[in-house]
Amino acid sequence: MVLGIVVLATLSCLAHAINPSLLRLGPQGVNLWKLDQLQGSGSQKLRKALLVQDPSEAFSQLPSELDIKPEFTAQWFEQPLDHFGNSTNDTFMQRYWINTRHYQPGTGAPVIVLDGGETNGEDRIPFLDTGIVEILARATGGLGVVLEHRYYGESIATKNLTTDSLRFLNNAQSAADSANFMANVQFPGVEENLTAPGTPWIYYGGSYAGARAAHMRVLYPDLVYGAIASSAVTHAAIINWEYMDIIRRYADPVCSTHLQESIKTIDSILDHRVLSTPLKALFGVHGLQHDVDFVSLIESPLGSWQAKVWDPKVGSTVFDQFCAALNKPLGHKNPEVMLLEYGHPNRMVSFPGGLKVDLAIINYGAWIKEHVVSRCPDGFSHEECFGTFDDSHYQDTSLSEIWRLWLFQVCTEWGYFTTAPPDPTFPRIISKRIDLEYESKICRQAYDPGEHFTVPPLPNVTVVNDLGDFDIAMDRLAFIDGEVDPWRPDTPHSDYANDRKDTILRPFKVIPNGVHHYDEYGLRISENEPPEIRKIHEEMIAFVKAWLKDWKANGGA
Repeated sequence: MVLGIVVLATLSCLAHAINPSLLRLGPQGVNLWKLDQLQGSGSQKLRKALLVQDPSEAFSQLPSELDIKPEFTAQWFEQPLDHFGNSTNDTFMQRYWINTRHYQPGTGAPVIVLDGGETNGEDRIPFLDTGIVEILARATGGLGVVLEHRYYGESIATKNLTTDSLRFLNNAQSAADSANFMANVQFPGVEENLTAPGTPWIYYGGSYAGARAAHMRVLYPDLVYGAIASSAVTHAAIINWEYMDIIRRYADPVCSTHLQESIKTIDSILDHRVLSTPLKALFGVHGLQHDVDFVSLIESPLGSWQAKVWDPKVGSTVFDQFCAALNKPLGHKNPEVMLLEYGHPNRMVSFPGGLKVDLAIINYGAWIKEHVVSRCPDGFSHEECFGTFDDSHYQDTSLSEIWRLWLFQVCTEWGYFTTAPPDPTFPRIISKRIDLEYESKICRQAYDPGEHFTVPPLPNVTVVNDLGDFDIAMDRLAFIDGEVDPWRPDTPHSDYANDRKDTILRPFKVIPNGVHHYDEYGLRISENEPPEIRKIHEEMIAFVKAWLKDWKANGGA
């Protein structure tokens, strides 16, 4: 039977409030998500402030801010819940949207499909309107599609989010959804049969969806004529300490130094315990019981690096604001005091009881109090808001708990637990206390063993990496990455990967100073885009057109 796709209005509001894939991966990220639900925080400001590491997104607009045009009305395609077995005959309705502005029937023009990835598909509609789908469809006379991922948005496949219900949320099932869609969809208002392989389909994805784009070209080469994998995390890793190291290396040098030295000081104070309470008081959380929860909480602003986007209308400046706050002289009579070396006597501030810290730590604490701790409602203790050791906080399995979706994928197949570097002597901007045990304990807290499925002790990243890992490659498979993307270490442009040539048949490109899937965004007037974005868009149009010439030269499929 078709499972119900209409849910409570409250669920719809929650689903649009904040993209769950933008959460930190560990339990502290879930705490922050829950606090924002208490506050009804669908605001752009809070969403920007919360953006942190995971394979999903830079900041994207909320649906209420999109001014969605009537031409982009939701369409539905029926999918089996289980493509591979007889465990259930249930089906669900997968949502999608189309752009037919430039479609030229009878010309062999392509279908450009954008994988919605781990978010509400409505968040992707800007890419259908002015972003990469519109850009490529306009250049090729093709039809554009955004395809929502199973379980996300309104492509709801089950009645709850228990471990058993989530067992169909995996790489193989979601790839089979896309393949089934490509082979069988009949687009409303389009008389021509555009199914694959009779029509060239170009599959695009960014981040997790970028990995899916690459995987689709490998798994279903007869259906996917070409694929563009942007910021594609084709290497799944249980420990992902390199994420923060990219930020450390490419952030403003003064800010990076202040962060490194502050964390070193904080770890040292916590090691000796005597002054840990007054230290936490500087950050507004003197009542927080566990030191690891404290250092996890103060990590919050760092992931906003990923929220940088070249288009100021959708990009976040939170990281830059945080750095500016960290570097300010704090009303000191001599503003040049911050130019002195960290720990210089003129920069040190003493407190009753013996605590003495650098001005950078004072600034750090003030920022956390104002932007993070302030979200703890009146009447709630610090432990209730930011503690992570009460398992009951993570065991609600109702459909409103949308944070359970991406986290389930993390815990079962993808990993990416962002820890401190394994070498304790290596420079770092997060505490040495942030380790695998802490970051992954949410997997055990949130997903009790089910009757049909049990979450493994650690994610089975082999399922991802067996599809090609760093070396994944095929003709008509493009990789595009940002130079300063914190996810670049998990892409084929990783420093761990072999270098390769950039060719028309196998494009391999880096956007200078680019962060996360920068090529996905576009402006209606392309001349207003930054030069490096115009350049990458022109190059993408060129290689897609070249691929399509081969299609026509060979008589189609």
